[in-house]
Amino acid sequence: MSLLVPDPAWLATLHASADRPPRAPRVPLRAGAAVIGSVEPEFLSRLGALSQPAAGVLARTTEGGACTAWHVTGDLTASLGRLARAMRDAGLSHSWRDEQLAVHDQEGNRLGTIERAVVHPLGITTRAVHLVGFSPDGRHWMQRRSMTKSNDPGMWDTLVGGMVSASDSVHQALERETLEEAGLRLDQLSGVGPGGAVATRRPVPDGGGTGYVIEHIDWYRGVLPHGVVPQNQDGEVDEFRLMTPAEVLARLERNEFTLEAALILCAAKL
Repeated sequence: MSLLVPDPAWLATLHASADRPPRAPRVPLRAGAAVIGSVEPEFLSRLGALSQPAAGVLARTTEGGACTAWHVTGDLTASLGRLARAMRDAGLSHSWRDEQLAVHDQEGNRLGTIERAVVHPLGITTRAVHLVGFSPDGRHWMQRRSMTKSNDPGMWDTLVGGMVSASDSVHQALERETLEEAGLRLDQLSGVGPGGAVATRRPVPDGGGTGYVIEHIDWYRGVLPHGVVPQNQDGEVDEFRLMTPAEVLARLERNEFTLEAALILCAAKL
């Protein structure tokens, strides 16, 4: 397999894009003593009566008249569910998916779950999994994201990628995404194994411009034997294409790949 090295200036820009501070100061979002996310100080005040302590969902800590933290009260999953629906009704959520993601404390202990559509305005850390697929001769299987996708439509991506839901382990998420996106079972591939991990921290436009992504991505690699061809099953991929390492590098440096895919492919050393 050829090892091609990206332009150092481009690579530095890529890594800077993946690790950016919030667009505005944020305060902790807490559940008891645990920090589970962060919000812009007055973001939750936009939800009206729900944001008042008497509502039984949220309480606010202030110092000198300024908000210093928000606290989720009551049963965490139930309260976050109520908060998510209020955000949806106020037009402050992303595309509603009816998909629960796990909520953890800073030590990684799972405390509850929340609707996927609202994690970014609340600064809640998410997990994702990707599969870097190779052909036996060292070319890369890539997917072009559907033009109907809400994030990065039409951009190139790894063979498979998706978020880890609350009901899945990382490996279960990899199995599910591989079947849904590429129509493949993992046992059809050879040499499937973990490749590494990357992370992103950056502002996003969710929640009226208040979103902040913190995502940890585990990526795997595997080889599709001759005659095994991916076929999308969920309508979220417009095409699959085999690319040489040189073509991948050229498209990377033209910024045709998603940020996450670019980070993973550079970590995979092409």
